[in-house]
Amino acid sequence: MNAKILLIDDDTGIRDTLQRALASEGCSVTVEDRGDEGLARASRGQFNVVITDLKLPGLNGLDLVRQLHFTRPHLPIIVITAFGTTQTAIEATKYGAYDYLLKPFDIQHLLDLIGKAVDSNRLMSEPVALGKADPGRDAMIGDSAVMQNIYKEIGRIAAKPVNVLIRGETGTGKELIARAIYQHSNRAEAPFIDINCAAIPETLLESELFGHERGAFTGAQRQRIGRFEQADGGTIFLDEIGDMSLGTQVKLLRVLQEKCLQRLGGQEKIPVDVRVLAATNHDLEAAIQDKSFREDLYYRLNVVSIMLPPLRQRKEDIPRLVHYFLGKYGREFGNASPSIRPEALEFLQSHSWPGNVRELENVIRKSLLTAQDYTINADHVRAALNKDLAPAGSANRPLVEFIDDLLAAARLGESADVHARVMQFAERELFRRAIEMSQGNQAKAARWLGISRITMKAKLVQFGLHPKTEGPEERT
Repeated sequence: MNAKILLIDDDTGIRDTLQRALASEGCSVTVEDRGDEGLARASRGQFNVVITDLKLPGLNGLDLVRQLHFTRPHLPIIVITAFGTTQTAIEATKYGAYDYLLKPFDIQHLLDLIGKAVDSNRLMSEPVALGKADPGRDAMIGDSAVMQNIYKEIGRIAAKPVNVLIRGETGTGKELIARAIYQHSNRAEAPFIDINCAAIPETLLESELFGHERGAFTGAQRQRIGRFEQADGGTIFLDEIGDMSLGTQVKLLRVLQEKCLQRLGGQEKIPVDVRVLAATNHDLEAAIQDKSFREDLYYRLNVVSIMLPPLRQRKEDIPRLVHYFLGKYGREFGNASPSIRPEALEFLQSHSWPGNVRELENVIRKSLLTAQDYTINADHVRAALNKDLAPAGSANRPLVEFIDDLLAAARLGESADVHARVMQFAERELFRRAIEMSQGNQAKAARWLGISRITMKAKLVQFGLHPKTEGPEERT
């Protein structure tokens, strides 16, 4: 994980076990055995996560959580405690703890929780650069007119107490927009909680959002504080809101209207003050028509709407994006000056990018891994793109098999651009077969397809198809 962890526990056995487990995962671990000394160390040090027991000498864990969260609100605090102090652990969560575990606990569960907490710390602490290619931090890159308008819109709405709906295809950078709005808002010192509604099973999403009481359902062995309570005073980012079930939509609408919630299985109404940023790649207007998304919730979320364009509509930004990713992964791979050849950059600009900026980033990373002397040429890019287009076979792979694999991935939530990828794969196969059957004669292949020779040539460049021979019509 490469994270800096502060561990505060006076139990030598627990402390040593956790220190070894965390060190084996690549974490740098600092240890304290007193609450007061742990608080002092956390206040002056640069840590990604604090793990603390509740029963500590010097200062109890509950007071430690309260004071530390007040001074360092972006620092996630994970509480570990014995069964006898469950209610105290819940109180710690209300005071700002990121989460808690009951002893004895599974080490892997703790490691997973730390991973999520590290991500949370990054989302709140690392500023998003807008329009500036700074490889040392996350950035929304682009000088195109449409991106400049988005930056202005963020500036106009960030400090206003309104919900925002961020729309765009998968991979366009909706999370970065949400983080930028949060970081420029007057809630930037309060929590930022992100939830991917498509990644959590429908049966668990309601509990994740609103919490539950002990015994609310089978397996609910203890009370749970939901993400809305944890985000009180701050911002919650609901990614893939279009995948939320109608039942959960109703309860979300009630929270937005009444500004209070009830935990699953509970009767108490708990006031919450949370700004909601939501994102989707779905056509919500069509979803309203087919009754899969509530119109009243749509209007609650869509007070302000930001539409992120697909990369194919802002290709003038590709060179800056490429150099940003070169810098980012050059640092990761230990090379200060990776580069790209002009023909490779031209090839990238000719691609349609169904996976948008995320796909471009993956291609640059894969290309750098195979590039000698960290200089990317067109062949490196072509190989990375072809692997993405048909990951499990050659160009002759049956289309129906490719479609089945993509739909299976989509069903598991691992792909959200099936239509675009199938269309691109099919189009590439069409041009590949046409140029093969014409024995490399571009004019003849273009005539068969009913397109111009200019379009034919552009498509061959786009898909990395280079005929080995030229027919007589091509030479004249």
